[in-house]
Amino acid sequence: MVLLGCVLTACGTTVSGHPSASHGHVPTTGRPESELTRLLPNPSQFPSPYAAVSLSPDAAGQAARDLDGILPGSQVDPGDCAPSAPVSDPAVAVGTDNSTRATMTVELVRTDQTLTTLQEQVERCGTVRVTHSGTSATVTTEILPPPPLDADETVALRRTVRSETSGAGLTRTMQTLLGQVGDVRINVTYMSFGDERPDGEALDSLFTTALSKVRKG
Repeated sequence: MVLLGCVLTACGTTVSGHPSASHGHVPTTGRPESELTRLLPNPSQFPSPYAAVSLSPDAAGQAARDLDGILPGSQVDPGDCAPSAPVSDPAVAVGTDNSTRATMTVELVRTDQTLTTLQEQVERCGTVRVTHSGTSATVTTEILPPPPLDADETVALRRTVRSETSGAGLTRTMQTLLGQVGDVRINVTYMSFGDERPDGEALDSLFTTALSKVRKG
């Protein structure tokens, strides 16, 4: 299964444009990976029943691309809906509910893009089509009311990624809370394979924990 998607869509409105190739996450600085890793919530801080682990740098990079929904080399249409590249390697921890396959992911990354800029990009994008290695997916994202938390900025998104390949398990549904403290972006995402209701209580709790830990440094 090819995981495809895009954070830069809004409210299911189709937008015209021209496709462009995504270059994926290409960090531009050599900041130590451990600098952000130490700010991740500990596995014991993930809510039950999400058994959590911190990912290796290579696995963290793949997980971050899955949250963006756009693999390196993908064709994105409209082209200006591709996510911007971060300025550091990501640090990622993932918790899994083994009974449902749902996951709860925390990603920390340094970025020179504000969430306001991201939201503006969301507002001028609509339904996005992403193609990679001959496989295409349609991505729709809805902006939700932001969580009332103490961060420089917060954004909430609901995203659905539907593969154009038929078959069960090829639809991903994500609910994401994004916060930013300085240049550190906090992405906490609940992801499931289907249309079931997201675990909002666990998502809010983990986002609060992640945000607090970043603020404390």
